[in-house]
Parts: sequence; structure tokens; C-alpha cells
Amino acid sequence: MNVFQKEVRLKPYSRGFHLITEAVLSAIPEIKTIKIGQLQVFIKHTSASLTINENADFTVRQDFESHFNKVVPENAPYYKHTYEGPDDMPAHIKASLLGASVQIPITNGKLNLGIWQGIYLCEHRDYGGERKLVVTVFGV
Repeated sequence: MNVFQKEVRLKPYSRGFHLITEAVLSAIPEIKTIKIGQLQVFIKHTSASLTINENADFTVRQDFESHFNKVVPENAPYYKHTYEGPDDMPAHIKASLLGASVQIPITNGKLNLGIWQGIYLCEHRDYGGERKLVVTVFGV
């Protein structure tokens, strides 16, 4: 079994849903040596998240942002954690709903994603800043 792990720093992204599949792949070229295995991507933050979804039509990412903002609004009167700004508590809730990691099968040195799937960074803060990922590849 081979195991490779790297910490990846992503540039700051604006609030929204962003495809980062290529950034992840370019950070860990060792994936090409894995015939059968798994890729795990973990985000080291509580106000951003990861998910897998549509990688072709940009409007899907816009609709995700619009919907999440309706489901988890800013300035809800019952929020107690408000000292970091109106986008902070909603960002924590959105991150918990989507999750901090994704795991994808590797087959013959490539991610075994569906034809229209990609890895999203879900940035839930207006100014989230640089984000750190831990990318782990394991397999034979």
C-alpha cells in the first residue's frame, strides 16, 4: 500500500462555490502511481466546506449559493455567535451541512468521478481568505 499526503494552500476565493479539482490534482501528482485506491480531501476550516457536484454549468454553482443563502440566512435574530460578522454563523452552519471532506475512488491513476462531477470549495464567508486542505492518496 502506498500513502501520499500533502497540505495544499488555496488562494482566497470569493464567497460561493468554486471548482478546485485541478488544483487538488496538480498538488499531488503521485495519484498517477495508484492503480486502485482513494483520494481524501479535508478542509482545515469551520466556515468553508467541500462537496462534489456538477462541473460543467456555472449556473449550478450560482444556484447553490442562492439556495444556501435562503436556507441559512444572515442576521437571524436567534444567532448568538455574531461578533465575527453577519456571515460568520451562517458560514459555520453551511460548512456543517456540506461537510469537511470528500473521498473519491482512484482507478488506474485517475479520479473515478462521473463525467459531470468535480470537487467544490464552498466558501461561505465574504472574505474567507486563504484555505488549507489536507490531500491524502492511498492505494496500490
